[in-house]
Amino acid sequence: MEESSVPVAMYKTIVVGYDGSEYSKAALTEAAIRVKKTGGKLILVHAVYFDDEEFGIAPVQLEKRLEVGQKICYQTKEKFASAYGIEIESLVCEGEPPEVLVDIAQGKGADLIALGTHGRKGLKRLLLGSVTSGVIHKSQCDVLVIKKRCTDCTGSFKSILVAYDGSASSRKCLARSISLARSEGAELTALYVIPRYEEMVEFFMTESIRKSLNEEGRKVLSTANEIASKEGFPLATMVQEGQSAAKVIEMAGKLKSDLIAMGSHGWTGVNKAIIGSTAERVIINAACPVLIVR
Repeated sequence: MEESSVPVAMYKTIVVGYDGSEYSKAALTEAAIRVKKTGGKLILVHAVYFDDEEFGIAPVQLEKRLEVGQKICYQTKEKFASAYGIEIESLVCEGEPPEVLVDIAQGKGADLIALGTHGRKGLKRLLLGSVTSGVIHKSQCDVLVIKKRCTDCTGSFKSILVAYDGSASSRKCLARSISLARSEGAELTALYVIPRYEEMVEFFMTESIRKSLNEEGRKVLSTANEIASKEGFPLATMVQEGQSAAKVIEMAGKLKSDLIAMGSHGWTGVNKAIIGSTAERVIINAACPVLIVR
């Protein structure tokens, strides 16, 4: 493992979605520590959703919410800027949070959006359009989902698990993860999960078929080894059989990974159609932060 003597800013402009909750404070804390260590720009964003029916009846409520949002953001900006010795820009905007965050990130040239999440609150809630899900689907830059308390935030990662399936998206994710691991001095592992075809069709997994699928998995991971070799960075690899999201979470726990990295696409075909979004399922159930690479 190569360690960098001087911290390198992997992300130069970070947009943090902030609503005053403990979860968003954790995302802001993580981002602030990172900016303090490596430099860069931090933009705190608070979105106030305008509901025609709600504010049509009481339009003054919109103005009040905007005022409250501005007060919260100002106080938070001053507190964090003082605590970490960094400059923070804060913006309070009207609109749907996912659209606001994505638009500001794009307009400011941000390369990362950081969000805090409540964790496991039911699969339906996330899949039906939470802020986190909306940002992931619409963002043009990477999205970091923080799933821990402020007191546990360190602004760095020591063990990164990459969900790898050989797709262009996962190859890009691996390349980004190598850069991140090098700058953090972190260990890096690529995981390929053999799809559970028997859950989708009437399919009987014989030992011969299992052996063949394992060999295919190793071939897929050989492309990961090639990428890491070209970058001169050590990479551990593993093949597992099971449901993709569940295995990613299980292996992250066993490896004590403090970050799971995934491509925003990939895990395609019948498997994705049957089980839904692997990335979203990982975000719901993982115990550590999740980085979605665009």
